[in-house]
Parts: sequence; structure tokens; C-alpha cells
Amino acid sequence: MRNRMILLLCLVLATALVVTPIASAAKLRIVSSISGGKDPEEVELFAKEVSEHIGMEVEWIRPSGDDWLQTALRAGERFDLIYLNTPFMDVLVAEGALMPLTDFIKNSPILSDPDVIPPEEWEMLRYPDGEIYSVFNKYEGGTMPVIRADWLEKLGLDIPETLDDFYNVLKAFKEQDPDGNGIDDTYGLTTAGLYDIQPFMGAFGVKQRYVIDEQGRRTIPYASDAAIPGYEWLNKLYEEGILDPNFVTNSTADMRNLFLSDRVGMNTYWDMWVGLYNSTRLNEDPNTEFRAMGIAGPVGPNGERILRRGDPSIWAIPINAQNPEGAKKFLEFWHTEAGIRMGSLGVKGHDYIEHPDGTLELTEIGKLHNMDHGVPRWYNKNVVNPFGSLPGVKEAEEIINQYATLEISTADWPRAEPIVNEYAFKAITGQMPAAEAVREMRKLLLEQGLIDY
Repeated sequence: MRNRMILLLCLVLATALVVTPIASAAKLRIVSSISGGKDPEEVELFAKEVSEHIGMEVEWIRPSGDDWLQTALRAGERFDLIYLNTPFMDVLVAEGALMPLTDFIKNSPILSDPDVIPPEEWEMLRYPDGEIYSVFNKYEGGTMPVIRADWLEKLGLDIPETLDDFYNVLKAFKEQDPDGNGIDDTYGLTTAGLYDIQPFMGAFGVKQRYVIDEQGRRTIPYASDAAIPGYEWLNKLYEEGILDPNFVTNSTADMRNLFLSDRVGMNTYWDMWVGLYNSTRLNEDPNTEFRAMGIAGPVGPNGERILRRGDPSIWAIPINAQNPEGAKKFLEFWHTEAGIRMGSLGVKGHDYIEHPDGTLELTEIGKLHNMDHGVPRWYNKNVVNPFGSLPGVKEAEEIINQYATLEISTADWPRAEPIVNEYAFKAITGQMPAAEAVREMRKLLLEQGLIDY
């Protein structure tokens, strides 16, 4: 609470006390940890091209770490547009630190176009006060088990459906030398912490983050008794060496690299990354046998599967922005064909070349960037990918659309998450019996007012 008050005070003081010359309002300060250039040189190129499109000077800031934006805001830094996820947006909305954008969206001929963004999608961003405080950065898919389909074929295995099937396949990936190097150096499964065990917990009817009942009471199913067998199943994988022992400390990059380097047969990641994995390996070796495939999670006793649809990645305008009109101009541009081309292909002349006949060609740098500068997929139905979909993405997306649901974060999730992580890790790694870990997790969440039962 104290940090929240400090952040709000900084924003208010910056608004009230800093007198900015009118001329500086033409500059647009954008902060994004995901969208934009991949390195400092390309960040500058990206900012220059955006400037040309929207007719004003753009300063594009790529943060150096996850906490950079929070630290900068608390220090009184002023930005016109910030990229963030919904848990942090929940915090900023609760503090009154973001500008309402409901009327702007309604009156924008671009953002209100149902072919650009479906009307029902906006409801994901609407708060109980009826306001919308952000605009989508891209279309989010979901996370799912991504498996080495070529390993399945090599070992004569079928696509797993039940928890027992998953166990048997992952065990085979560990023990039957699927990479053929004669060395015991493969794992069945890797994750980046609890990111993302949802497919397996879903087999027990358990969903990540918050569930809020009709009376408005909050609970976290990962802290419920229903989660205990899920942790016990994952502990079995851990004890048998099937689960990568470094899963607790893995970054998402670590997890991806293990999968790409033939060290693990399954990870749980974005449906879009099915295509990016395949594209990466094909660019390295057109004759590779590597083939990633997205699959549905294990089916539960009730016949259900629960996958995770990604939190919307969004743009928001701080309440103390110096150039909110410029920020709005950018938000409209970002959802046009020119903006989508930048968010996907990247910088013209650097990531891709446009030939006189209008055809496009990726440069060697562009191939490395995999057509992802923050917008690998988009809502706008009028914009077609000139290079088509990456291999395996369409099929993975169909699975996500069938089984994935959006998670509920609330402003309390950043405080609840470390507690959930701590005791879930203890349960999975065997430091505590799963039942005891769940009991302690739930006790702490209740004591700190983070759940209601």
C-alpha cells in the first residue's frame, strides 16, 4: 500500500509541478519491453520510422528489466505511452494513475471498427466503473504443451490424451534417447517456474490465478485441496528426473533453448511459439527433422481441458502524460496495416525489403527476428500476413480457441503470486508434502487478505 501511495504521489506531483514548454509536447515518449527494436541500434531505427508515420518525434525506450517501469514511475518519470500487462494495469487503475480511454476508443474510426478489433474483446479490458484504460497491443493466443512431434514418431508414440499418456510419453523422452546421441541427456518436460503448469493442473479442474464467485468472493484454486493431486503428479515427474530439475529457476529463454537444442521433448509455451520454434530450426537447417507441435492438455475425469489464454498485452496512457494526443495517434496507427507491418516484420530496409512490384523479402536480420517485433499476430482482419503463417501455428491456435480461458489477476495478484510460487515449488520438489504446502499457502493468503476463503 505504501508503494502504491508513493507511486500515485509521484504522478500527481509531476503533473502539478513540472511546467513543460509547449514545443516539447510534439515529442512522444513510448516505453515498451516487448514491442519495437530488438537491440539499441534497431530501437533507434524503429523510433525513426514510427516518427515518419505519425508525423512527430518519437523517443522509444526499451526497459532494461521487469521492474524498470515501476521504478521509473515512482521516481517521477513522465511517459506518454507505456506497454504493460493486466496485473500491473490493475494496480495503476486502482491508484488512478491511468487515463480513461473509453470515449477515445468509441469515437475512433479505427479502434471502433469491428473488423479491426472485435467489440467483445474490449470487454476484457473494461473495469467495473465502465471505463477502459488501455488499448490492445496485439492478439494474444495462449499457452499449451508444445511437443517434439518428430520424437513421438521416432519412438512410435501417439499424441498423449490422458495424464497417464502424458506420463508415459514424457518418461520415454527421458529414457529412450530420442535425440539418438547415445547419451542420457534429455528430459521429458521443462517449464519456467509455474509458467506454465496450467495444462496439467487443468486435468484436476484447477485454474491459475483468481476465481471470483457470484458473491464477489475471491479464491485461488492453486491454493485449494483440488490442486494437491496436481502437485503430487508433478512431484512424481520431478523425483523420477522426467521434469527438468532447473524448472524453478529457468527463465523463458532457458526453457526455449532447452527445447530448441534437443534437450527436452515438451515445454509449455505460447501457441505462436510452435511456429517460431519450427521457423528457427528450419532457418538453421532446411533439412532438419525437428518438428514442434502444439497439443491440448491432458483431459480430466470430467472430460474437460483447461488451457490458459494470455493476459492482454496493452498500451496505456499515464494520467500525467505530456502528449496524450500524440499517444492516441500512435494507438490508431499501431492497428493499421503500416503499424502492424512494423510490429510484425519490423523496420523497412532493415528487417525487410519492398521490391518495386510490391512483394516483400525478409533480410537475414529479419529472418532471425521471426516477424515478431511485438505483434506476431493481430486482430485486424483486413491485414494479411504477406509471408503466411509459420508452420504449426494455425493448428495450435485452433486448440487454444477451443480450450483456453482468460485468467483473472486483480490488483492483488502481484502480492499473491510469490506466496503461490513458494509453496507450489516446495510441493513439486518434495520439500513439503503437497497437502501441507497447500495448507500453508492458503493460510498465508487468508492472513494477508488476498483470498476470501
